[in-house]
Amino acid sequence: MTSVTKTQIGGFLARQGILVAFALFIIGFTLANQRFLDPDNILGVVRSSAILGVMALGVTFVVISGNLDLSVGSMMSFSTIVVLDLHDKLGPTLAIPAMFAMTLCLGAFIGFLVGYLKLNSLIVTLGMLSAIHGLTLTYSGGQNMDIADKAGTWFSVFGQGEALGIPVPILIFLLLAAVLGTILARTPFGRKVYAVGGNGTAATFSGIRRARVVFACYLMSAFCVATAGLIQASRSLGSQNTVGQGLELEVLAAVILGGASLLGGSGTIFKTVIGVLILGFIQNGLLLVGLQFYVQYVVTWVIIILAVWLDVAAKRGKLLSPIA
Repeated sequence: MTSVTKTQIGGFLARQGILVAFALFIIGFTLANQRFLDPDNILGVVRSSAILGVMALGVTFVVISGNLDLSVGSMMSFSTIVVLDLHDKLGPTLAIPAMFAMTLCLGAFIGFLVGYLKLNSLIVTLGMLSAIHGLTLTYSGGQNMDIADKAGTWFSVFGQGEALGIPVPILIFLLLAAVLGTILARTPFGRKVYAVGGNGTAATFSGIRRARVVFACYLMSAFCVATAGLIQASRSLGSQNTVGQGLELEVLAAVILGGASLLGGSGTIFKTVIGVLILGFIQNGLLLVGLQFYVQYVVTWVIIILAVWLDVAAKRGKLLSPIA
């Protein structure tokens, strides 16, 4: 009975341990600072997490397909700088689709390398992280971007507007999550993504065109990154050319926190949304208890290690390796 109980407890912690840890964080932060559960603070956390969340939605498809995308941070910087630059040159009506087209081209290139040429996604996207960063600096001439007429443009609605009392970034995040969640859970394409990530060889022999599925996943990721860049540019109407630097790790942490396996084949959009909120509330709680913002980097690293450990533990049904 004791061994069964230990196995059951270990299996539960392996599957739901991150939620238990999150509940403990919430209780601890609330006791440390009563403002933590204030409605305005909660709305502010969700709003500030919207950009990260939108990016994480696309990366969820990539991770479930059995791949990685470490280029999303640099790609977001590129999208933000491009749309701000084109805003004054072409106007927002043309600048937005032009930025989306350019970002999708980058995603298509990565998808071609990983999907059709079957190159390692970690190596490809790590290389593209540097390449896109260099492209952004070249495009901007090393300068930051600002919109000249900030008071006379409707472009700010995406990052600063509200509808029914809810900030537009939150609405975009939730709407995109609903659409992509439906695609992943209830369409043939979604089932193909799971099949490719679960067992690519078996999926190929089943008639699924693996390269096409992987290519489409990277296009979705690029689309989400472009959307995040649009929100970021609209929120401040100006940006540094390194605005997305380092976000790739936070995005990956949120996706893994949501239960998506680095080995591919598992994960959901709904759980990714939960993972984004967990990360956002933990970071907010750290600030409210008086810790400096740079402590978040250490916490993010710890969260990634913890999430990967729980992911592996869930697959073997034990928190510790039998060898240990």
